Amino acid sequence: MAGALTIRHERNAAGGEFILQRGSVRVGELVYSLTGKHMTIRHTGVDPAVRGRGVARKLVDAAAQFAREEHLKLASRCSYASAVFARSRSTFADVLAD
Repeated sequence: MAGALTIRHERNAAGGEFILQRGSVRVGELVYSLTGKHMTIRHTGVDPAVRGRGVARKLVDAAAQFAREEHLKLASRCSYASAVFARSRSTFADVLAD
């Protein structure tokens, strides 16, 4: 699977997703919901062909940057994102919900 990886953001009133693409092929996603000023990551997944390259972390970083820009508090119901937050709490301290 050749080509550069890009992240695209799609949003609606109830939430949205960050979509990881290689060319026009979807190879991963981070799905979130929005309730007021709270953003909850529901699912993060990547295709086995791109696992182990840090791309799921890039999706979490994109979600955190969006939360910062929109002044949202971030929570997780996703085991992967929760593990990232636990390992790198100081990196996300400014956006994590208590």
